[in-house]
Order: sequence, then structure tokens, then C-alpha cells
Amino acid sequence: MRSLKLLLPLAALLALTGSAISQQNKSLDVEYRDTAARIIGAALTDNEGWAKLAYLCDRIGHRLSGSASLERAIQWSAEQMKKDGLENVSTPAVEVPHWVRGRESASLETPITRQLTMLGLGGSIATPAGGITAEIVPVRTFDELEKKGRAAIEGKIVLYNEDNLGYGRTVIYRSTGASRAAKLGAVAALVRSVDTATTLQTAHTGGMRYSDDAPKIPTAAVSVEDALLMQRLYDSGDKVRVHLEMEAKTLPDARSANVIGEIRGREKPDEVVVIGGHIDSWDVGQGAQDDGSGIIGALEAVHIIHKLGLRPRRTLRVVFWTNEENGTAGGKAYRESLGDKINNHVAAIEMDGGAEKPLGFGMSMSKGNAEAGLDQLKQIGKLLEGIGAGEMTNRGGGADIGPLMRDGVPGLGLRTVGTHYSDWHHTTSDTVDKVDPQDFRLCIATMAVVSYILADMPGRLGE
Repeated sequence: MRSLKLLLPLAALLALTGSAISQQNKSLDVEYRDTAARIIGAALTDNEGWAKLAYLCDRIGHRLSGSASLERAIQWSAEQMKKDGLENVSTPAVEVPHWVRGRESASLETPITRQLTMLGLGGSIATPAGGITAEIVPVRTFDELEKKGRAAIEGKIVLYNEDNLGYGRTVIYRSTGASRAAKLGAVAALVRSVDTATTLQTAHTGGMRYSDDAPKIPTAAVSVEDALLMQRLYDSGDKVRVHLEMEAKTLPDARSANVIGEIRGREKPDEVVVIGGHIDSWDVGQGAQDDGSGIIGALEAVHIIHKLGLRPRRTLRVVFWTNEENGTAGGKAYRESLGDKINNHVAAIEMDGGAEKPLGFGMSMSKGNAEAGLDQLKQIGKLLEGIGAGEMTNRGGGADIGPLMRDGVPGLGLRTVGTHYSDWHHTTSDTVDKVDPQDFRLCIATMAVVSYILADMPGRLGE
């Protein structure tokens, strides 16, 4: 009898152990099939996310760092997080750059007269009172600029007219072109709008920076069509003169804030999956695709999880980072606020590529077993194949989660078809009508499923 009494608890223990092993070995696409289906179903019938995005864009509008509209957006966002049931809502202060565009214009003076479509680049200085009138010298590359030398450049306006080679390869002319031209005596620099083949006479603004070893000169972006026009006139042998006026100025740094809210984890509340985008935008358009869709997409993803009564093992934290466009102060401040607690961040997810139809995620891991992590992410991807968002690939992240990723946090960036994003971002055309409501719901569903499972799965990515 004694031996039988011993065998019964042992059998029960073996059964429990076997059950635990079975649960541990169960793939994520099997374990979370029903939960993912609930989340996707709720997201695809959701109207609240779209209503929030429309309010942000139509009632508050563009949100450049230092502006009153950004501060209104921060206050509204914190109130909205509370209404959506998030916990621990806060707005930690961040000091941000404060650049003001002012009035600006550009026009062709010879060999023809006409207005040019332009936008000053963020961080540019102003022209002297009354503007600058000078001949243009078009170049495609920095090598071509250097070959022309000071004799050809001094006293002229350099026009960077490189073809669209992709954002990563051509943005350098926007960011550093003014200083490179100034070293050779240029009085101003114009840049063909970056990362788009044609813009229907739209200029794309964006950030630039001056180097310490060159004079500061005013700089602006012009539309693709106007850049090509000036190139043709120049190639015909005529002298092409442009008049440029800009009132841009940089004021002392301003006080802004990140916006943070959470669903606290039920078992491991100190471990965090962070999800978000940037609340600031350029001072043109409405900042709809870039990045109103990202912050509202992240918020609505977590709101849906809350409405479904789901509470993951780990804390799921939404962050609206401030000042991504011209400084990334919000992302840096968030990282600094964590200190050693960054080791408790198990994943960081960013949506900053617009809200066109989602394809899946790209992921980067600098620590741990990246191969195992990608395999786990692909298991989650199977749950999104029904909505066409199951592609999980290496390499992903974002500017705001960059500081986290550099310190070892796995970073994920939402990937979309990207058909028109480059035509809209940083332009007057970045308005809420460019966001398709159904594509937006698909993005919300994709963000919600991935963030919930990463926060709830038994182990961390790569374990």
C-alpha cells in the first residue's frame, strides 16, 4: 500500500511535467491561434482608431517640435490614453529643438521667370533681408561638386539634382549638402526632393545639419519637376538665375514631452514590450502618414487588447516619442530614463513607415539567439497570413527605438507595401485622406497581434 501511495503522487508529477513540456514545445502559432483571431476580428471592425487619427490630423494638425500644436497633441494624447483604459499615463518632459520656418519663396529670374515649388529644410538659416539672387550650378554628386571646384561654385547656388536612388542613398544631399557647397563658396543650396521619382510639383522638407568647418548658408528643397527644369535650362547653355528668400530661424530649445501609457503585466510587470511611433511631424500637411498613423495605430492596438480583456504576462507599454523629425530627443530621453532597467525591455516595436497595406515586420537582434528569435517571429507571422501581413524578415527597427536597440533590445519595424509613402511624407500632401481606413485597420491588427504575443509568450525572443 505504501508503494502505491508513493506511485500516485509520482504519476501526478510526471503528468504535470509532461504537460509543461508539451506547453513549452507548442509553437506560438498554435498556442495563440484563438487569441490572434479575436484580436484580428476586433481590429478589422474597429472604427475608433480611425476617428482618433482624423481628430489628431484635422483638429490639431501638423506638430513640429517647439510648436503650440505639438503641445496640444501631447495633452490630447495623454487624455486619450486614459480614456482608453491605459494605466500609469505620464508625460515626462523632454527638451527639443525649436526651428521656425517663417515666410519663404523661390523663383526663376532668368532665362525665364516663374515661381518654384520649394520648402526650406529644417534647421536652415535665413537668407539676408531681401533674399539672394544668384546663378545656379547643378550637380548630381559630391564628387561632381568637388571636381567643379571653388572657381565654378563661389558666389553661386548649388542645385543637387541626383536621381532617386532610395532614401538611404540620397538623403545625404539634404542633410549635409549645404555645408559641402559652402566650403567651396556657395551662397545657398537647393536639393531635389528626396526619395521620389515624381511629386506632382510637391516639395519635400526634412532635417539638415551644418558642419563646424564651413559657413552656414540657407538651404531648401525644390520639387522634382523644378529641379529637372533648371537642369534642362542650364544644359541648354543659358545662365540660370534664382531668387531665394527665407525667414527661417532657430530659437532656444523648447519644453516638450513623451507620452506614455501601459497595460501592466499580470505575471512579470517589470518586463516590458514597448510599442509606438513619433508624435511630432513637420510643419506642413497634417503629419498623417508620418507619423500620426504610427502613434494612433500603436494606441489602438493596445486599446483593442484592453477592450478584449486580455492582460499579457509582461507589461505592454505605448510610447509617443517626441522630436523624431529633427533631433530624436524623445527616443534618447526615453532610453536615458531607463538606466539599467533597459535589461527588462524584451522588445521594442515601431511604426514609422506609414499605414499602407502591411506586409509584416523586420527584426534586428544584437544580443541573444537571433536565429531562434526570427523563428519565433515567423511562428507569430503564420497567424497574420490570412490578412497578408505574415512576412517576418531580418533587419528592422526605427529611429526612436534605435537607442534601445543599440543597447541590445530586439527591435521590430512594421513593413508595408510602401507604394506611395515616399510621395507624401514631409510634404503638404501628408493629410489624413491619404490613409486608407481598411489598410489602417490591417496595420492595427498586425501591431496588436505581434505586441500581445511578445508580451505574453512564456519566454523572451530568442530563448
